[in-house]
Amino acid sequence: MKQTVFNRTQFCRVLVFLAVLIPLWFGAWTKRGNSSSPEPQRTRNRTQKNAAATKKPKSDYTKFSHQTHVVSQKLSCDSCHKVPAKNWKVARTGDAAFHDVTDFPEHASCLKCHREQFFARERPAPSICSNCHIAVTPRDTSRWLFPSLGDLTDPKLKRREFVSEFAVSFPHDKHIDVVGAFSRPPSAPDGAKIIAAVLQDKKTPASCPVCHATNQPQGNSNEEYVTKPPKELGDNFWLKKGTFKTIPNSHTTCFTCHNVDSGIAPEPKSCNVCHALLSTEHKLVSDFDPKLPTLMGITDRLVLLSWPRRVSSGAFRHEAGLHTEISCLHCHNAGDASFNTTNPRTLKVPVKSCGGEEGCHITQILDDGGALNSEIDQRKKDPKFVCTKCHITFGALPTPEGHAKALPTPKPKVNPAE
Repeated sequence: MKQTVFNRTQFCRVLVFLAVLIPLWFGAWTKRGNSSSPEPQRTRNRTQKNAAATKKPKSDYTKFSHQTHVVSQKLSCDSCHKVPAKNWKVARTGDAAFHDVTDFPEHASCLKCHREQFFARERPAPSICSNCHIAVTPRDTSRWLFPSLGDLTDPKLKRREFVSEFAVSFPHDKHIDVVGAFSRPPSAPDGAKIIAAVLQDKKTPASCPVCHATNQPQGNSNEEYVTKPPKELGDNFWLKKGTFKTIPNSHTTCFTCHNVDSGIAPEPKSCNVCHALLSTEHKLVSDFDPKLPTLMGITDRLVLLSWPRRVSSGAFRHEAGLHTEISCLHCHNAGDASFNTTNPRTLKVPVKSCGGEEGCHITQILDDGGALNSEIDQRKKDPKFVCTKCHITFGALPTPEGHAKALPTPKPKVNPAE
């Protein structure tokens, strides 16, 4: 009897405890269910967004960046590049060989920071290897031709197409009077003949053709276009031969004077004196349509590199008409210290240079046949008129103020009776 009373009392206490606990538990559960968990969900979303924002983008180690190594890592050029490279006598042989950077840096310079990438479990080889190696396999260790060896033309040497991160700082004003006297002839066809001819012309400095020869000249050929134009071309633009001038593509001419024996600064090891990382500060819009090379089947490497950088007239042809008889300095202000090859703004050819002493494309009056006179006159009559005489894409833009100012002020008519 006593045991039964005890169990009944205990049972009653349990009931009372549950009667109090169950409503509390049920209310909490209901509140949680009615809220549809908005706050925890928002918290999770916010956490995920924050994690995504702070997560560093995955690096593409197939694309070497000088910006990263020079600007971010503060590495000097000689941290990786050695002058001369071990294969300098192999890259060029005999009398053509000289102390130069003729190969990519050795593995040791990369392993200092990229050991993890070099030993990554990637097949057939780590992706970082493709920066220097062609096949990227353990069986084929051949490398791309180093970019500074532009003078080598052996078809067996494989060159990787890329856009350089550097602009070359070259003070033309300090070289105009000396390069022609001491430099070896250019590698362009008939380079010696070019120099000999220029030496007879007092208008043009003898140094210009050493570095700048006419690219793909038409010469005496009857074929004036680089590729065959369509039959219905009419007056529309199509790229002609002799439009561009060559530019130095190696250290060959430079190191003729700037070598370890001459003592003329800068020496070959001072890479950063001439090579400066491209700056977006001075970037200009060029008179170029990126669709044209493909449309015209243009494959010449120099044209593909130079054409997109033309900030004056994309259609100008160096070999046309009297252009070959005009001094380079008539149009290019290369003799002035302000002519800065790392700043395209200083390289723009002023439209007034198109006038000439006798008046070529800019004449005293429209009747004299000046091209600029005619184009501006037609633009005045029709604001939608597109100037195609000199330009490719600039012709559809508003007429620059400098073009109108370049036109001579008409001389007052003289009365014969006076």
